[in-house]
Amino acid sequence: MPTLDHDRCYRVLTARDARFDGQFIAGVHSTGIYCRPSCPATTPRKRNVRFYPTAAAAHEAGLRACKRCQPDATPGNPQWNLRDDLVGRAMRLILDGVIERDGVPGLAAHLGYSPRHLTRVMTAELGAGPLALARAHRAETARTLLSATELPAAQVAFASGFRSIRQFNDTVRAVYDLTPSELRALARRESRSARPSSQTEGPGGTGTTITLRLAARAPFDGAGVLRYLADHAVPGVERVTDEGIERWLRLPGGLAHVHVRLDEERAGVRCTATLATLQDVAPLTARVRRWFDLDADAAAIDASLARDALLAPLVAAVPGIRVPGGLDPAETLLRTMVGQQISLSAARTVLGRIAADIAQLDGTPAADGALLPFPTAGQLALHGAAVLRGPASRVRAILGVSEALASGELALDVGLTAAELRARLLGQPGVGPWTADYVTMRVLGAPDILLASDLVLLATLRARGLASTPRQAAELGERWAPWRSYATLHLWRAR
Repeated sequence: MPTLDHDRCYRVLTARDARFDGQFIAGVHSTGIYCRPSCPATTPRKRNVRFYPTAAAAHEAGLRACKRCQPDATPGNPQWNLRDDLVGRAMRLILDGVIERDGVPGLAAHLGYSPRHLTRVMTAELGAGPLALARAHRAETARTLLSATELPAAQVAFASGFRSIRQFNDTVRAVYDLTPSELRALARRESRSARPSSQTEGPGGTGTTITLRLAARAPFDGAGVLRYLADHAVPGVERVTDEGIERWLRLPGGLAHVHVRLDEERAGVRCTATLATLQDVAPLTARVRRWFDLDADAAAIDASLARDALLAPLVAAVPGIRVPGGLDPAETLLRTMVGQQISLSAARTVLGRIAADIAQLDGTPAADGALLPFPTAGQLALHGAAVLRGPASRVRAILGVSEALASGELALDVGLTAAELRARLLGQPGVGPWTADYVTMRVLGAPDILLASDLVLLATLRARGLASTPRQAAELGERWAPWRSYATLHLWRAR
C-alpha cells in the first residue's frame, strides 16, 4: 500500500484542518481508534499515529471509529473523481452499491478484470480489498439510516446491504464499538436537526421517506449549482426554487421522488427522498453527491486557479464553484442531444413537451401540478418518431442513440474512464466532440475537461483578447490543468 506523507498528514492533524476530512484517516494505535483529520480530541503523539487512505484500511488494521468525530460522516474522497484508473472506477461503482447488487464478481466483470486481480490492485493501493471497502460503506449507510430513520435495526441491516442481522451487529460493533441502538443515539446527537423518516404516502405511492444531510467541503457554491440547474430545468420534470430542486430519479430499486435543498447550517445539502426500497439509500447518496459535486476539494481547486491572472478575479468572485453532475447518464446524453442547435430556453420547452407527450402516449400523464419522470431511452425509442421534431438528421441521431441505450449496445456508467466514455459517445452518429466532452464532464464529474469549442466560453475569451478559436482556447487552457472543468464553469459565469 502506498504510504501517505507522514509528516504532512501529521501537520494537518495537528492543525485540525477540516479541508482534509475524508481524504485520509488518522489511526491512533495507542488507543485503537481512527479519526478524521479535524477530530477535536487531544492530538496524539506522532509516533503513535499511522495514516490510511480509507476507513476500510483502518478497519483492516484492527482499529475502530472514533465516537467523538465520527470519521465516516464526512465529505467523500475527491480522489474518486480525480482518479481515472481501475481503483477510481471501482470506488465509484462500490459507492453506487454495485457489490450489494452484483457481488465482487459482478464488479470485476463490469470493470473487465478478474476478482483476484481487482482485489490485489485495490489492496495494494488502498490497504483493503473490494469486500472490505464495501463492508465499510455498508457500515456508513447503516449509520446514516440509524440517524435519519425510525426503522427497526433489522430493516436497517438489510437496507444497508448486510446479509444477516448477525453480520450487521458484528460489523457495527467492530467498526464503532457500539450496538446499533447506541450508534443511533450517537449519530442523532451529531445530526440533531435531521428529521427521522417514516413510512409515508409520497407522490408516487407508499414508500419510505428519509432526510439525509450530505456534507460538502467549504467553500461551497451551492447557490451557483442551483442556478445552473434552474437554467436547465425541464418544465413538468424538475421544479427549482432558491432553496432547492425537486424531481424524480430512477434508482436500481425503482423510482424515487427527490427534493434536495441547501443546508442552511453548514456546507452541503439536505436530501429528502421517498424511496421504493431502502436498499436504494447508497446509490441515492452517491448520485446526489455527484449531482452537487459535494466531494470536490474546493480549497485546492480555488488556490490553483487563482494563480492564473485571468481566473483569479473570477475565483475571488465565486469561491467554491462546482461542476453540476448528471444524475443519470442516459438522460444527460439525450437531453444534451435534444438541445443541440437550439437555444437553452427552447431546449427546455421542447424537452418538457416531449416528456408530457410520451407520458400521454403511455397513459401515465401527471396530475395537475405533479412532476413527471424524464422519459427512459426505451420510451424515447418507442415514441420518438411521434414526438420528436426538427431536422430529420437530428431526429434519426436521437432515435439511434435511444435504441442503442435501450438495447444495451451503448452502456454508460460511472465505472468508465473519461477516455472510454468519450470514445463510446463519439462512436454514435450525431454525437460530436462538444457533446461527448460535456456529457463526460457531467456524468463522471471529470475535473479536467475544457469545452474549447463552446460558444459562450469562446465569447468570454475573445472579449478579453485571449483566444478566438477552439484551438487557441485549448492551448490557453493547458495552464489550468488539472482543473479545466472548473475553469470552464468560471468562464461561463463571466459571460
